[in-house]
Amino acid sequence: MTTKLSPIVSEFETQEQADSYDRWFRAKVQAALDDPRPGIPHDEAMATLDRLLEEKRALRAKRAVG
Repeated sequence: MTTKLSPIVSEFETQEQADSYDRWFRAKVQAALDDPRPGIPHDEAMATLDRLLEEKRALRAKRAVG
């Protein structure tokens, strides 16, 4: 039987969907924790993201003009 969830309480329609997402999310987190590669310092990660976002904004602005 499928248990319906309230949209006020959950973004999922059923408990089965919520459970499935929870399993997927936990597996992704565990995979990240198990990854042997060295971590990226926060400042470096944020600088990379800022650069990527700025490139996307510039590309979007260029498309809007031309």
